[in-house]
Amino acid sequence: MEAKVLSSGIRHASLPPGYVRPESERPRLSQVSACQDVPLIDLSSPDRSQIVRLVGQACKSFGFFQVINHGVDLEAVKKMSEVAYEFFRLPVEEKMKLYSEDPSKTVRLSTSFNVNKEKVHNWRDYLRLHCYPLHTYVPHWPSNPPSFKETVGNYCMEVRELGFRIEEYISESLGLPKDHIKNVLGEQGQHMAVNYYPPCPEPELTYGLPGHTDPNAVTILLQGVDVSGLQVLKDGNWVAINPQPDAFVINIGDQIQALSNGIYKSVWHRAVVNSEKPRLSVASFLCPQDDALISPAEPLTEDGHGAIYRGYTYEEYYKKFWSRDLHKDISCLELFKNV
Repeated sequence: MEAKVLSSGIRHASLPPGYVRPESERPRLSQVSACQDVPLIDLSSPDRSQIVRLVGQACKSFGFFQVINHGVDLEAVKKMSEVAYEFFRLPVEEKMKLYSEDPSKTVRLSTSFNVNKEKVHNWRDYLRLHCYPLHTYVPHWPSNPPSFKETVGNYCMEVRELGFRIEEYISESLGLPKDHIKNVLGEQGQHMAVNYYPPCPEPELTYGLPGHTDPNAVTILLQGVDVSGLQVLKDGNWVAINPQPDAFVINIGDQIQALSNGIYKSVWHRAVVNSEKPRLSVASFLCPQDDALISPAEPLTEDGHGAIYRGYTYEEYYKKFWSRDLHKDISCLELFKNV
């Protein structure tokens, strides 16, 4: 039986046809330069107003930023990366016990993005986990490696707290009470995608993930420092975000763009792959509860600025997002614009 996942230990000499992008959709890696002015915010600063100001500037101009001294235990971060690599090194038969192409499953190993809908696949395997509340989901997580449940559970709790702090800074930077976003989003769900990008024989012909925006509120991304792969769209050009030691990349998702009435931008980003080395990233997503009503705060719709997006529930949004092919030139958010 041919392995359904890429992390099978087989090194391909050339890219299988199902992964080759049409000429017009290729990443043009030679045209990508490193982003020199990535916002890097030190969350240990005693000056909260400065952190809030820097977060606001980054959300407006970039749609993402990196944070250091973020309060997440660095040992927990290190262990998270190690256990993730351990998981992807397991025998294929062991990993395939978790394989599923059903996006509604709360624990699943899969490949690409949405195998049943897309015409061209992405050079990625990923383990998707629901993470909150932990006691509901941990029993269904992998038991192999043996340390997986405890290590990932600890990491999830710490990252969740960081996400809440980020949401407070974003609220304040919009001139709103610090708990405004948390109140609107309700009892937030938390998902995780542990992404594994194996060495790729022809990186210029494919993607790990093509350009997209995130459907959730805030994404906290851990990327290893030895291999870069994250690229974001800045002023119409793709730029590489080189990993900083002990930092997280914070992405603004579609829900923050809607809540901010378009003041802050959900960043278009993509993952490219490497011919020599595997790359691992761990994306943690904070999501509104299903029945949360997403609409901008009243102060953001005054002075002639009407609401750009109609009010909608997160459940409605998420269904639309998953029913589409990821590789679209418009954000799912466009479907919710007030006409």
